[in-house]
Amino acid sequence: MPRREHARFCSARCRVRWNHDHLTDAAAEERALEWSLSGMRDVVERLALHRPADEPTAFSAVAEAVWWVTIIDARMIRQYTDLYDAVLAHDPAQRPMIEGTLSGLRFVRNQMSAEPPPASFIEPPGRSGDRPAVTAGWQWAHRPVTVLSVSADTQPWAESRLQAYERWLAGHRVGQIFERAAGFLQLAATRASALDPASPR
Repeated sequence: MPRREHARFCSARCRVRWNHDHLTDAAAEERALEWSLSGMRDVVERLALHRPADEPTAFSAVAEAVWWVTIIDARMIRQYTDLYDAVLAHDPAQRPMIEGTLSGLRFVRNQMSAEPPPASFIEPPGRSGDRPAVTAGWQWAHRPVTVLSVSADTQPWAESRLQAYERWLAGHRVGQIFERAAGFLQLAATRASALDPASPR
């Protein structure tokens, strides 16, 4: 039974054995992770410079950042569950906020592909003179609690994500949320890349 939604292995021993049998190019795996982290950092940093003309343009930039953060998060959970948990456990006071932030971003990611498209997830904080606010300064909008159109198997995950979104994202600045999530993932991934994927943890 997975301890997390994206967990791929039941234990560290299982993961190490799979890596030993399947990872033929550990250097390539490390380069791919570094490339992903670089992409995430670039997208998050651009939010502080991007001045959207309208809401769809702003959300397009936000959606790209959501994609990068959640794809790296899912990969870390699948391949480095124990290390991921260890980094979270290092600061127990911050753990609920980090876990809730990432869960809320997973909710956004899943809803982006819904049909019909969801109502806006972000709202502008107002304008300064004639210049629109940068995307990082926009805020996450509160979402009405509605019945989620998901299967029975995914309903508990979806409900917990919606709750996390309302608790940790709604009302907060877009840039603040991505800085928090990207900072944690950068730390976890840096520790993971320092380890030999075929060596026991």
